[in-house]
Amino acid sequence: MPNWTLVGAILLPNAGGWASTVAMMRRAWYQDVKKPDWKPPRWVFRPAWTIIYTSMGYASYMVYKDCGGFTKKAALPLALYGGQLALNWGWTPMFFGMRMIGGALAHILVLDVAATACTISFARINKKTLYCMVPYLCWLSFASYLTYTIWKLNKPGKDVTGSDNE
Repeated sequence: MPNWTLVGAILLPNAGGWASTVAMMRRAWYQDVKKPDWKPPRWVFRPAWTIIYTSMGYASYMVYKDCGGFTKKAALPLALYGGQLALNWGWTPMFFGMRMIGGALAHILVLDVAATACTISFARINKKTLYCMVPYLCWLSFASYLTYTIWKLNKPGKDVTGSDNE
């Protein structure tokens, strides 16, 4: 018999991630945005995020299970998880859908703090969750630096191709 709680814990972050990528359908403008030479190829992001979302989901399941479900002990870690997950899902529409590079940079910095708080709260319940969450924090750090670099290369006051708006 499948463990439906585990299945749900793994599917939830993935489903939100897939839904947020709908915003990427409008990414034609992104071709003209200046990007660093070290930006990974497009095909890397889908498998990376699938692995990360699956790992995060499993970590949330471990906390849920170790706390005996949605108990008082689980409330803060799972609330932090839900909050950082919502922030995570919101970055893609902000960057690709609304084309707000500076806003996306501020957004991902808040996400970094929220994901770190979630990771710490999970580790207090079960240290093994670090195996699932630390790779996420590493990827977020990389994504934050990439977002910063793209923002810097496309400074405010210039359009995405680098010519002055004035």
